[in-house]
Amino acid sequence: MKFTVKKALLSLACSLTLTLKVNATDEIIQVPSAEQLSIERIYSSPSLNGQTPKSLKFSPDGTRVTYLQGKAEDLHRYDLWEYNLASKENKLLVDSQSLFSGPENLSDEEKARRERQRIYGVGIMEYQFSQDGSALLFPLNGDIYYYHLATKTAKRLTETVGFETDVKFSPKGNFVSYIREQNIYVLNITSGEERQLTTDGGGTIKNGMSEFVAQEEMSRMTGYWWSPNEKNIAFLRVDESPVQTVIRNEIYAEKIELIEQRYPATGTNNVHIQLAVTDIKGKKIRFIDSGDNKDIYIPRVKWLRDSKNLSYQLQSRDQQTLTLKTYNLKKRRQKTLLVEKSDHWLNLHKDLIFLSDNKTFIWASERDGFKHLYHYNLKGELISQLTKGEWVVDSLTRVDEKNGWLYFTGRADTPLERHLYKVPLSGKSPENVQRITKRNGFHSISFSQTSESYIDNFSNTKTPKQVSLHSANGKHITWLAENKVTPDHPVAPYYHNLVMPEFGSLKSDDGKADLYYKLYKPKNMQPGKKYPVIVRVYGGPHAQLVTNKWQGADITQYMLQQGYIVYQLDNRGSNYRGTAFEFPIYETLGQVEVADQITGVKYLHTLPYVDKERIGVFGHSYGGYMALMTMFKAGDYFKAGVSGAPVTDWMLYDTHYTERYLNHPKANAAGYEQSSVFPYVSGLSGPMMVYHGMADDNVLFTNTTKLIKALQDEGKLFELMTYPGSKHSMRGKKVKVHLNTTIMDFFDRHFKQ
Repeated sequence: MKFTVKKALLSLACSLTLTLKVNATDEIIQVPSAEQLSIERIYSSPSLNGQTPKSLKFSPDGTRVTYLQGKAEDLHRYDLWEYNLASKENKLLVDSQSLFSGPENLSDEEKARRERQRIYGVGIMEYQFSQDGSALLFPLNGDIYYYHLATKTAKRLTETVGFETDVKFSPKGNFVSYIREQNIYVLNITSGEERQLTTDGGGTIKNGMSEFVAQEEMSRMTGYWWSPNEKNIAFLRVDESPVQTVIRNEIYAEKIELIEQRYPATGTNNVHIQLAVTDIKGKKIRFIDSGDNKDIYIPRVKWLRDSKNLSYQLQSRDQQTLTLKTYNLKKRRQKTLLVEKSDHWLNLHKDLIFLSDNKTFIWASERDGFKHLYHYNLKGELISQLTKGEWVVDSLTRVDEKNGWLYFTGRADTPLERHLYKVPLSGKSPENVQRITKRNGFHSISFSQTSESYIDNFSNTKTPKQVSLHSANGKHITWLAENKVTPDHPVAPYYHNLVMPEFGSLKSDDGKADLYYKLYKPKNMQPGKKYPVIVRVYGGPHAQLVTNKWQGADITQYMLQQGYIVYQLDNRGSNYRGTAFEFPIYETLGQVEVADQITGVKYLHTLPYVDKERIGVFGHSYGGYMALMTMFKAGDYFKAGVSGAPVTDWMLYDTHYTERYLNHPKANAAGYEQSSVFPYVSGLSGPMMVYHGMADDNVLFTNTTKLIKALQDEGKLFELMTYPGSKHSMRGKKVKVHLNTTIMDFFDRHFKQ
């Protein structure tokens, strides 16, 4: 199935025709007359997105689908709900306040872990089923609660001074495991006996825990793994002593905290990491030899189904080599299954599944320039390539061995939408994938353990998120959360005023790439009038802004109501387009990305209703970096800008992220200098505002203080807004309302005529 630009845009044009038929039944919705949106309302309860369940799961026995749902009166306090497949009812399963009420007191470690996970809220934020589906685990306020579904009773398993984190059921449900004070513990649920499996944790030694870059950059939030027979636990022993200690200020309204943090800035030492296995009695710990080179990463660990073999992945420091290895516990022997190599970098993934025959496995690779799925045997021999084409697989969703199908999400139709597909496990005709999902838009899929049904979390630009249950062939079974825009839906008063985007594509300045954009135009534009534009940018790797998914009544819609055009373009370096689209940023950031954004603005200049003297740029994080680079290097195109929590000097950012794209500073000193904003500060000619959270532990506030000094030294005037106590994500209603009001005030003062 070969993708073409014309095909993609035609598909989107058909799917995005603006009508009020936004649900599967094509029912015409009658909503009240449109109201004007306010920034205050955007961030207030109830959510304008309506019923938006999260953490959707099938129970192991398949009788219910569970999910977290914010309370109507407080969208940030979450309860556990269920859809019962027998009674076909949605109902509250566990009220978080019945377990614990009041503010949570979390450890610094757990606060940091939640920030890495982008978890925000109180109440039930995480939960796990026992394998038989009879019980649930909840970590709450630093302790562990065991909830029995049949009796609807909760038992507090721990009540300690220390905090229990990374809580797990053992595979057969006999034990609960957790981390306390940097060691691994297991607790027998029946007897209540607690056993400590590691004893040397503390200080710079962390057992069973994920290091900073694993959490922030590898999407690995754990550091230990149960064997399927629950006799052993594999874990990582992390020694942070080689990592430099930095003293970081966290500035709050009424105090300043000096935080000593071992932060692995690019070019400096990483942790020493060792893979080990312990029996659940904690009497025998065996370390696995990962080779002579200790300057490596271990991004993934996974047991084979036989519990006799453990797999792990070794990633080189330069991230150009990824090795998949297995270790046999009985023979104490290792085997290399495969080695992936790149001249640029290798993107990590979670698409490794060992099949029940204990002889073969499924693996994802970008070796042909696009992420696809491959079938291997345990000798490391390729059996077949399962998917193929000039498009990418998002993730491996399910392998139905009984019926011989492999299910995955991907972009076989257009990179702007995500769909569920299947291909034969036999490997026949990898180009001819079968699309399962029918509605155009974005689909997130969770399969049942039986492979007979799946949960579909769906939206598109005109449809708020809807959750439905489907059979494996795509047939709609029932709604779990239809979230129809009826008159009582929170977004109903504003729905008629929502503006749908226009999608299109441009050729990059060198003609090598198609750049997708979406353009929002204010309603009731006056003929002959020219309008200001706000370019909302991110521009960094592993991200995508131009998609056919629900954005809702957000700050973009508020900007449109205030008379702004809003424009977004995904430049080279961003995701889901294949390696040829990603790799041009290698060893020099802020160059091709800026060039592509300029291409977008040149297109805006051709539109008769655009005022080219009033085109501004706004972005956060990498988008904040892009706002600075475009303002400093392309002032003729970008006349005003807002930069949020920007990286300004890549020497201040962490090893795993920065070296992936810029290489080691010793190998690419010139690239680091060219990728910093500081050589270009003198180019600032238009008004600019910078904001930053003063307790940011991801993009350190030092990035902005260095920028302040550089701008002052150049005699450049600028505006600054800082937020005491705020982290990188700028959480909290009051912060968000003030921040967005400040941003709009900035653009209004400089662009409103």
